[in-house]
Amino acid sequence: MTYAADRLYEEVAYVAYHFHWDLDQILDLEHGVRHQFIDQIGSINERISAGE
Repeated sequence: MTYAADRLYEEVAYVAYHFHWDLDQILDLEHGVRHQFIDQIGSINERISAGE
């Protein structure tokens, strides 16, 4: 199964925006690890939005 390029760009942009990592650092992450970071960023954003 191939991973859609649009989805990959979206994930890279999300991590880069929040962590200021460069493209190579993000692309070097395994798919599962990248998703763990995405989940954590989402959780952090939710807590900030909730005022915690």
